[in-house]
Amino acid sequence: MSTPTPPRTGSAREERGERGERGESALHRWLLHGLPRSDAKTTGPHHEHTPGHRHTWWQVMCLTGVDYFSTLGYQPGIAALAAGALSPVATLLLVALTLLGALPTYRAVAEQSPNGLGSLSMLEKLLPGWRGKLLVLFLLGFVATAFIVTITLSAADATAHVLHNPFVPGFLAGRQVPVTLVLITALGGVFLLGFSEAISIAVVLVAVYLALNVIVVGVAVEHVVVGPHLVGDWYGVLTAEHSSPIAMIAVALYVMPKLALGLSGFETGVAVMPLVKGDLDRRITGAKKLLTTAALIMSVFLIASSFATTVLIPAEEFAEGGRANGRALAYLAHEFLGDWFGTAYDLSTIAILWFAGASALAGLLNIVPRYLPRYGMAPDWSRATRPMVLVFTVISFAITLFFDADVESQGGAYATGVLALILSAAVAVTLSAWKSRRAGATAGFGFITAVFGYATVANVIERPDGLVIAGFFVVFIVVTSLVSRATRSTELRVTRITLDDTARRYINETGEIHLIANEPNARDCAEYVGKKREAWELHRLRTSEGALFLEVTVPDASEFESELRVVGEERHGFRILRMESTTIANAIAALLLYLRDQTGKTPHVYFHWAAEGNPIGALLRYLVFGGGDIPPLTREVLRQAEPDPARRPLVHVG
Repeated sequence: MSTPTPPRTGSAREERGERGERGESALHRWLLHGLPRSDAKTTGPHHEHTPGHRHTWWQVMCLTGVDYFSTLGYQPGIAALAAGALSPVATLLLVALTLLGALPTYRAVAEQSPNGLGSLSMLEKLLPGWRGKLLVLFLLGFVATAFIVTITLSAADATAHVLHNPFVPGFLAGRQVPVTLVLITALGGVFLLGFSEAISIAVVLVAVYLALNVIVVGVAVEHVVVGPHLVGDWYGVLTAEHSSPIAMIAVALYVMPKLALGLSGFETGVAVMPLVKGDLDRRITGAKKLLTTAALIMSVFLIASSFATTVLIPAEEFAEGGRANGRALAYLAHEFLGDWFGTAYDLSTIAILWFAGASALAGLLNIVPRYLPRYGMAPDWSRATRPMVLVFTVISFAITLFFDADVESQGGAYATGVLALILSAAVAVTLSAWKSRRAGATAGFGFITAVFGYATVANVIERPDGLVIAGFFVVFIVVTSLVSRATRSTELRVTRITLDDTARRYINETGEIHLIANEPNARDCAEYVGKKREAWELHRLRTSEGALFLEVTVPDASEFESELRVVGEERHGFRILRMESTTIANAIAALLLYLRDQTGKTPHVYFHWAAEGNPIGALLRYLVFGGGDIPPLTREVLRQAEPDPARRPLVHVG
């Protein structure tokens, strides 16, 4: 009797990776440095990353604040361009929408998705199967729009602060695009060298930036108070342009979607939830505190800065080429506090805008491995940081060149992404409330959904370029995801296999391992007797060889990876191994390899040829429903997983 081969501890995929590493170039190893290896004990479709260090809620608020608070660098100027003298009224409506719409929506998201996956995961759960995944792919296009334009818009506004500073050399004048590209390159370079998100840096940046804004806004408000004629002049312009308060509100509602940049940061606030210190309840409570505190701080600054900049800055300075274009508060800092203080404010603004781009890039690098690889809709290298940094940097270059690094022109695309994300969150919490039969919450969140729906549609109609960019990202993500899913379909996609006591006993009691693949239908005695007879007629498999029936059912073929739990059962005198998986062929192949490694024996599996049909149709059934022409697919998965034919389990087809 031969000695059983000891179980092998690594998967075939890992062994191939180890062999491949020895032949890789230095550049290839550098690019894929840090690529996590598959580990059956720690990975799977529901695996979540647990951060090593957690922090108090107010420290985490500063991390999301570099995105949220940094919009003060350009929000007042964009509001003045969009609404003119009506800017303070439109900003008041935006603040109302923030506190009464976005804030309660994301507080609900935080409560129902404390793992940091946000509203996308809620919609995925509410719409299971392919519907949920296709919706997530669609929304990822808007996520990419919001985060990529955050990088390009923040870099462009940081450039505006650089070029308008009086101490900057004159040869940089008019070099908006090159300077912006340099800033984006520097951002990508930091990530390529190895960027670790440091909350302590965010705390310092936010603290300094908010302190300087308190001084600038405070001095500006003081000038308004001591010069009452300024308010009178502004009010005269306002009433001349708008005949009544109703007309003012109507126009403010019309332009309010253009101000949606002031709503950015809520999705980031939910994404950083896992960094909050404490157990699950404390994490949810801390997230609600940071969302509420950030919204209140931002609301105060939005109202005060919008009023002060509209009253104190001539309208022509907001236009392209004006000294307040994209930097209204910096204009006031230089005007009322001198160039030295203004330069300090510029440096603080540049730093927080640059770090907002870093936060957005980090968000993209977190989103891709959380969704696309789990769906099988991204190549394996997409889990590595450096290749994705290069991809996102190139895309950021293209967006910058497309918009000529102009802050105001990118506002529509940014607003489209932000509003689409908030709208998806409002829809998610509305559906969740409706599903749990909470009539009051359903009505309230339904109204919020309608408001954000109007804002999104109005913004798209007014600024269709945002939808064009979002549409490009949606098409790109969907097409590449489906192609990736097809090319990765024959990978070994099982992350863990467990056998219950009965199944393990069946395996231990059998001699050679013979498995008869059976598609479970009636599961009555006649079905198993007929299948046993077929095994004899096609394969000459005798009853004395103790063959086991193997049955696989597919509850959700849209999942890519799965864990296998093999259950032993006896029906009508026949021994059966049952399991559920996302695909039949991959599950059978994974079980055969597992049994080989555990027992040292070569397993055999027996099939009959499927009914005649179009092979393309069979492939589509495999990709979409997890079925298809099982025998050749099982053999192909085994061939890719085990390159050594002598060690490969045997597939018999009759």
